[in-house]
Amino acid sequence: MLDISPDIRTRFNALLLKKEIPVKCHFVYRKWLRYYLDFCRKYHFKELQQESLLHFIKKLQGKNQTQEQQKQASHAVSLYHELVKSGAKIKNEDSQPQANRVSSGKGFPRGNYKEQPQKQRYTEKNKAEPGIKDKSVHKKSWESAYSNLCAEIKVRHYSPKTLRTYTVWIRQFQTFCRSKDPQLLSSSDVKEFLSFLAVKRKVSASTQNQAFNALLFFYRHSIKKDFGEHKDIVRAKRKPYIPVVLSREEIDSILEHLAYPYDLVVKLLYGCGLRLFECMNLRINNFNFDNCILTVHDGKGKKDRTVLLPEKIIPELKAHLKRVINLHQKDMDTGYTGAFMFGLLERKYKNCANELIWQWFFPAKTLTSVPKTKEMRRYHLHESQVQKAIKSAVRKAKIIKRATAHTFRHSFASHLLQANYDIRTIQELLGHSDIRTTMIYTHTLKSQTIKEAKSPLDF
Repeated sequence: MLDISPDIRTRFNALLLKKEIPVKCHFVYRKWLRYYLDFCRKYHFKELQQESLLHFIKKLQGKNQTQEQQKQASHAVSLYHELVKSGAKIKNEDSQPQANRVSSGKGFPRGNYKEQPQKQRYTEKNKAEPGIKDKSVHKKSWESAYSNLCAEIKVRHYSPKTLRTYTVWIRQFQTFCRSKDPQLLSSSDVKEFLSFLAVKRKVSASTQNQAFNALLFFYRHSIKKDFGEHKDIVRAKRKPYIPVVLSREEIDSILEHLAYPYDLVVKLLYGCGLRLFECMNLRINNFNFDNCILTVHDGKGKKDRTVLLPEKIIPELKAHLKRVINLHQKDMDTGYTGAFMFGLLERKYKNCANELIWQWFFPAKTLTSVPKTKEMRRYHLHESQVQKAIKSAVRKAKIIKRATAHTFRHSFASHLLQANYDIRTIQELLGHSDIRTTMIYTHTLKSQTIKEAKSPLDF
């Protein structure tokens, strides 16, 4: 907590005498001044702004301070403003001698402060200290804000990954604001935080925009505060992104270095243009081998779509399906509880977790124990296992491109575009909401001039 410099303390005492403030109240006035200075530093208010005094009094009201105490604190701050305008300055805690510093450990002063007896000081602190319970009260306020954030995201059926990402950004924002009361947050705090990310942390444009979206949702739906004009907040512009695309020879080379079932996963990623999480979430009932159709449920944005199954890998898919059926039968014989289900589907269909059609198409190798119910359930193959297998295969194949699991989806779209498929068709197969997202794949192909183009009659 900031201490009052000896010079300004002397002048403040003289001003109190001049204003005919009783001597027995001088200690309390100085105490209110220290609390006010600490409040301004903690919540980034300028000391001479009238707005800071209004927020300070509002804070005291939240701490159940009496009207008399609020009036006394307001008078002490007004006298300080009058004194500062005459040229007096406050020294920071770091510039004070160790003996003159005031520690905020439990809300009581320490050091060589001897103006009041120890017992009387403690009594006065317990009566009028507005910041003794700041940490606990702020903690409860932030806990309530996080609960509201979780509820607002779940009621909109957003992805659990969105909740985790937004929570991480809000916690960083809380740390940056020093756990400032959520009701005292303003748009200026967002500006300072985004500037900090760009200047000090040097984050990318996409990361900065992700933080902006998290804070925008937090302000609007969690703490119900006005976010201000978006124009006043600088938004980073993303540079044009050209995705990495593998040739067919490179894909075949990677597949040669992949073991079962990871090679089949990659064939679905490339052959159907799936995202990795979409492929891992596939269940047996998503496959229609008669019509060579794969239905993707709850893709990005909770959207469903259908894609064509590559005829070349249908025999491999059917052989894999037989293994999954045999594994399911063994699980049922050993008292298997069932596969993990999403939402409240299991409450609606009580036995769906044990039914064959609801089993994962790429099941995990081991069962998972549920601590609360002590059930043994099976999850799908973890995404990290596929990512590690692909990374190892790319290294062994000596591919000089930065290839990941998502690269096969990029390759799927680029190769279809290269084969003169309509871009609207590719948009539907990829599940893009905006055609502009699909347009990025036009940058991955070699451009052709009018002279190089051929007539359909020559195909």
